[in-house]
Amino acid sequence: MKKKMKLQIKVNIKLGEKVKIISGREKGKVGLVKEIIKKKNKLIVEGVNIKVKHLKPTRPEQNGEIKRIEFPIHSSNVSLYQEQE
Repeated sequence: MKKKMKLQIKVNIKLGEKVKIISGREKGKVGLVKEIIKKKNKLIVEGVNIKVKHLKPTRPEQNGEIKRIEFPIHSSNVSLYQEQE
């Protein structure tokens, strides 16, 4: 029985570069790359793919929270953004 191997695709985008979302719900938005997750071929882009996370209080005296977190996007859904002059 053969062992399944995941292919890691080389991401040609570096931290701090401007990228444009080319597909999905956030199509057309532009942002800076904050983090690269190489194992999953995903990127975290500033101001894009923001989701709401509800956190319950862990102690009785603590209050619950609603946090807005930027979630990763697959690297195939973004391209480098060149500003036109």
